[in-house]
Amino acid sequence: MRVAVTGAGGRLGTALVSQLGETDFVRQVLAWDLPEHDLDDPASAQRLVSRSRPDVVIHAAAWTDVNGCAEQPLLAMRRNGAATGELAQACASSGAALVVVSTNEVFDGRRTDKLPYLPTDATHPNNPYGESKLAGEASARAAFGAADADFAAAAMGTGGGRDSTVPALAIVRTAWLFGLPGTDFPRKILAAADEARRSGTGMKLVADEIGCPTYATDLAAAIVRLVREWGRAGGRGFGGIHHVVNGGVASRAAWAREVLRLAAIDVPTDDVPMNTWTRPSTPPLWGVLAATPLPGGPLRSWQEALATYFALIPRDA
Repeated sequence: MRVAVTGAGGRLGTALVSQLGETDFVRQVLAWDLPEHDLDDPASAQRLVSRSRPDVVIHAAAWTDVNGCAEQPLLAMRRNGAATGELAQACASSGAALVVVSTNEVFDGRRTDKLPYLPTDATHPNNPYGESKLAGEASARAAFGAADADFAAAAMGTGGGRDSTVPALAIVRTAWLFGLPGTDFPRKILAAADEARRSGTGMKLVADEIGCPTYATDLAAAIVRLVREWGRAGGRGFGGIHHVVNGGVASRAAWAREVLRLAAIDVPTDDVPMNTWTRPSTPPLWGVLAATPLPGGPLRSWQEALATYFALIPRDA
């Protein structure tokens, strides 16, 4: 297969390009990024798809600056909503399958039953980033004619989705992505801890925002396995809404403390609520996704993934 990756220079895109290049079923990896693939250019997607004719496109490109999205919601809708729809239209018309990477922030996080969100749960984003990503999901589903309930249930292995004709569209929702390159949550915690030690102060850690830390390398591996499924048996197991996260649940505070433990950094910490700081975007307090069945089985725990990643973090950055 010829597989294209948008946002190829980003955290997830980098991992995808690397892992796809090591498989035995991908003939060519097309790494699409700026300036050729531009989320602000309505003609960009069609131009690239028409020229390269990929078999599968993995849409990892997005504007993930959640505060920037809150401050410029129209630009967020352009980049995460309209651009995804344009790519989906180009793929659908050319016969290419599409993987759209989405987010837990399509849910408002206000549920109090402590159950993780399923693909079939009603979406209701409470910030412009989540709204723009949900618009991208909807546009992709419309382009592929995948608007029915079976599509949402297909990846769960229940209902009619698994037995019906599987569309050439997979939506992969994930959460709290960490990994190289860039400055992610673990690296921010390390920097804050270094500053706390220099200044002799403690750290305030958010205890009421709960989610699923997910390692970009592990997410990429799961998506690569989905792409392999597309090449087998007419794509059974590929289509639908997939929730892909590392195992386990954590608060931001618990995640931060695990980073500090791995780094052997001893600084005073205090648990605080998320509203301690004012910010443009409001993330879901309960952002936990129920992982759906995956080819190759579930991802490892976030603690195991973090320990693997920790050895790769440049401590002088």
